[in-house]
Amino acid sequence: MDENIKKEVEMGIVKISDEVVEVIAGLAASEIDGIEGMSATLVGGITQMLSGKKNVSKGVKVNVGEESAIIDLYVVVKYGIKIPEVAEKVQENVKKSVESMTGLNVSAVNIYIQNVVLPKLDENSKENEE
Repeated sequence: MDENIKKEVEMGIVKISDEVVEVIAGLAASEIDGIEGMSATLVGGITQMLSGKKNVSKGVKVNVGEESAIIDLYVVVKYGIKIPEVAEKVQENVKKSVESMTGLNVSAVNIYIQNVVLPKLDENSKENEE
């Protein structure tokens, strides 16, 4: 995998790091209603816990080829949503955002649903049930 996306322009070279594409894709995915968050890999989760920093690109993997990129997103969704509809919205928003900000052609946006988050019961409803 090429570390940076390079473009020759009249005044020089523009390099866009893969991490920048990952951040753009992660933010674009989290904008969609129904997405609870991104699922970190084991290494990414441990790194985030140790550093204390929020990793915006967690759950995003970018494979950049010569002419296009493939983006893999590992997401957590809210219970009760229609997963195919939300996944399609995420694909459209990520593709549009990455292509407009970087000029890179996105050939595929793959969505992997890692978890479903159940709604939290408030304290009043728990007491009423007992």
